[in-house]
Amino acid sequence: MATVPGPKPTKTVPKVAPVGRSTSVALVPVPPAEDDAGLADPRRSDVDEWGRSAHMRELARRVYGPVYRDWHRVTWEGLEKIPTTGGALLVPNHSGAIPADAPCIMHGIEEELGRPVYGLADEMFKRLPVIGTMWSRVGGVLAHPDNAYRLLREQEQLALVFPEGTKGTSKPYTERYQLRRFGRGGFVEIAMRADVPVIPIAVVGSEEAMPILWKSNTLAKLLNVPYVPFTVALPAKIKIRVLDPVHFEVEPDQPRYSRSLIMDESEQIRQRIQEALFDMLRERESVWFG
Repeated sequence: MATVPGPKPTKTVPKVAPVGRSTSVALVPVPPAEDDAGLADPRRSDVDEWGRSAHMRELARRVYGPVYRDWHRVTWEGLEKIPTTGGALLVPNHSGAIPADAPCIMHGIEEELGRPVYGLADEMFKRLPVIGTMWSRVGGVLAHPDNAYRLLREQEQLALVFPEGTKGTSKPYTERYQLRRFGRGGFVEIAMRADVPVIPIAVVGSEEAMPILWKSNTLAKLLNVPYVPFTVALPAKIKIRVLDPVHFEVEPDQPRYSRSLIMDESEQIRQRIQEALFDMLRERESVWFG
């Protein structure tokens, strides 16, 4: 008997995609993209854009606390004149071979008002190995007009600047509490442009806390620094007086301001601090006890 052949088995031929059409498939499912606003901060540390670390500032406060309370026994007058919100430029006198005024002011304001203070410092600090990094971690910022503007105007922070610079810290002990010239008044122009007040501050005690016994010009040239002091740390009592804020009746964000106005305002602020220093010295009964 003849057999009738059954149907031949068919082969499955894969379909070939037309040329030019992508057939790639993700091996791992990719979630849909989220808005940038919902992205978390990519930084893995607490260091902000200026280099300041909240953890390092907390550690610095713990370490410096006994020096502030027990060694220098710092007292304030007029602390309420420093705003609790908004930007302001703090302008004190500057003194001492290794100045005690900056850490005292920064520590006191952070402890009493709970506000961070950014200290505007010379480029010299940035160049020093280790010290430059540590200064940034505790709130130090390169003293540049653009940096000051961003801190004051855009971020509404407290910024600390010493217009005397190294001229104030390098003067001999015999000329203590005699303020040097406040540069070209750049701090006034920054405050005008950023539309923030200048808050003058008078500090007594820093001159005696670390007086300059001798300076080495040879070492200063070798290390490329303004001066190399030989000093000793003494338990001088430090008093800080905050003076009334200075507001400027000018339009902010102007490309330039009157040079004569800037210099006049700068000199008036310097004179106010100088008079406050003389007044505090007249009231002081002892370098060590106030």
